[in-house]
Amino acid sequence: MSYAYYQPNPCGKSVGDCTVRALSKALDQSWGETYVGLALEGFIRGDLPNADSVWGPYLKAHGFTRHFIPDDGLGAYTVADFAADNPKGSFILSMPGKHVVTVVDGVIYDSWESGGECPSYYWTKER
Repeated sequence: MSYAYYQPNPCGKSVGDCTVRALSKALDQSWGETYVGLALEGFIRGDLPNADSVWGPYLKAHGFTRHFIPDDGLGAYTVADFAADNPKGSFILSMPGKHVVTVVDGVIYDSWESGGECPSYYWTKER
């Protein structure tokens, strides 16, 4: 597994903004640009920027498609497994109710080593 520290928050904070961090990496945007885009989407939808109902449509508007991760019956398919299985491309992975992370060309980009988390779905943009 390959992990790279990624913390674009201009104030260095790394609690509560994982969605903004992950999307900024995947969309090649600054943290601020992503935050403002999600805040506007959230305002339109009457929800918070990190709600699935907000960042999903934001990604869709940027050409991304959501895919579910099939249940392997073991319940142990991790972000590290996903990164190893996907050595090419840009992906945003969502863990049930707790975390969002980006994998680019098999490298996990996050402010902490989240390879042991278990994703339920991911977004990708076809090239």
